[in-house]
Amino acid sequence: MLDLVPISSGSDAPTALRNTVELARAAEEFGYRRYWVAEHHLNPGVVSSVPALVIQAVAQATREIRVGSGAVLLGHQTPLSVVEQFGILDALFPGRIDLGLGRSGRPRKAPEASASPEGTFTDEGLYLPPRFTGFGQLLQSPRFRLQLSLLQQPGAEAPAYEEQVADILALLAGTYVDQDGTEARPVPGAGADVDVWILGSSAGESAEVAGARGLPFAANYHVSPATVVEAVTAYRRAFRPSWALAEPYVAVSADVVVGADDDSARRLAAGYAAWVRSIRSGEGAIPFPTPDEAYARQWSDGERELVADRVDTQFVGAVETVIERLRALWRATGADELVITTITHDHADRVRSYEVLARAWAKRA
Repeated sequence: MLDLVPISSGSDAPTALRNTVELARAAEEFGYRRYWVAEHHLNPGVVSSVPALVIQAVAQATREIRVGSGAVLLGHQTPLSVVEQFGILDALFPGRIDLGLGRSGRPRKAPEASASPEGTFTDEGLYLPPRFTGFGQLLQSPRFRLQLSLLQQPGAEAPAYEEQVADILALLAGTYVDQDGTEARPVPGAGADVDVWILGSSAGESAEVAGARGLPFAANYHVSPATVVEAVTAYRRAFRPSWALAEPYVAVSADVVVGADDDSARRLAAGYAAWVRSIRSGEGAIPFPTPDEAYARQWSDGERELVADRVDTQFVGAVETVIERLRALWRATGADELVITTITHDHADRVRSYEVLARAWAKRA
C-alpha cells in the first residue's frame, strides 16, 4: 500500500493522520506486505511532508507489516540526514523499515523508448496511454519554484542522484570514506537493517541506478502509466547482481478504487480527476472532493486532456473488474509485487476498498 495521507474536503490534517494510523492497522489485518508513505510538500490536500515521522507513527501502531517511504526525495535532503532518520527508525522497529529513494523533480534523462501518441494496449491487455508531456511546465510553476526555494539552502545544489544513492549505501554499510580518508559512521544508521528501494517513472536515471546497484525497483504506473513497461525493461537490462539481490525485483503501482459494483466504484472515485488536475496545474493537491462536488464541476477540453492518462488508467470497479486489470498490469510488467494506492472522500470507503481487494486477491491466488 502507498499512502499520501490525503485530506478529504471538509476535513483537516489531524484527521488525515489519524486515518492513516487506522488504515495501517487495517492493512496489517488484511494481509498487505508493506505500508509506504509518500513525500509531498506545499499541497493543501496531503499531509505526507515528512515520511520518517509518519513511518514512526505507523510502525508504532502496527506489529509486523513493513513500513517505509515511497519515496524520500533526495533533492531535499542530504544522504547523511536520510541515513540518520532511517537508522533511528530501524533502531526502534528493527527489521521492518523500507527506505525508498526518489529524485524529486530533477531534470529527466530522455527515455530510449517512446510511448504511442495514440495510446495502445499490450498483448497482456494493459492500457498504455499517450505520454504526458506537461511535467516540464509543472516544474516551472510558481508553487514548485517556491517549494524548491524553501526546501534548499540558498545557493545549494544537490549532487548527482547516482552519487547520493552511493553515499547512502556506503553510510548504511559503515564504509563511507571521504576524499581525505576520513570515515563517517552515523549512529544509529551504520549497519541498519533497512531494505533500500529505488522508485522511478521512466527508462531514465532511476531505473539505471537501481539496476546498476542491484537494488529493487518500484515503477510508478499510477504516476506515469505510459512509461511503466519501458521503465521496468530498462531496469532489468541494467541489473547487476549485488549483496541485496541476485535477480531483478520489481514492484509496480496502481491507483485503485473498489466498490460494490462498477457504478458505485465510479462514484467513489469521482473526485480523482479534479484532484489530479489540481496537481498537474501546479496549484498543489486539493482536499479530495466529495462525489457531489466532483459531479458539479465544469470541465474544459484542456482540463480533460490534462488528466486523461491518469483517469483512463485508474482501476475502478467491482473487485473482479479491478483484479482482472491488476492481473494485466502484473503480466505486462512481470511485477514481483503490486503497490496499491487508493483515495476516496470517505475514509470508510477507502478502508473497505483495500479490504475487499485483499480478500479477493488472496482467494484468487
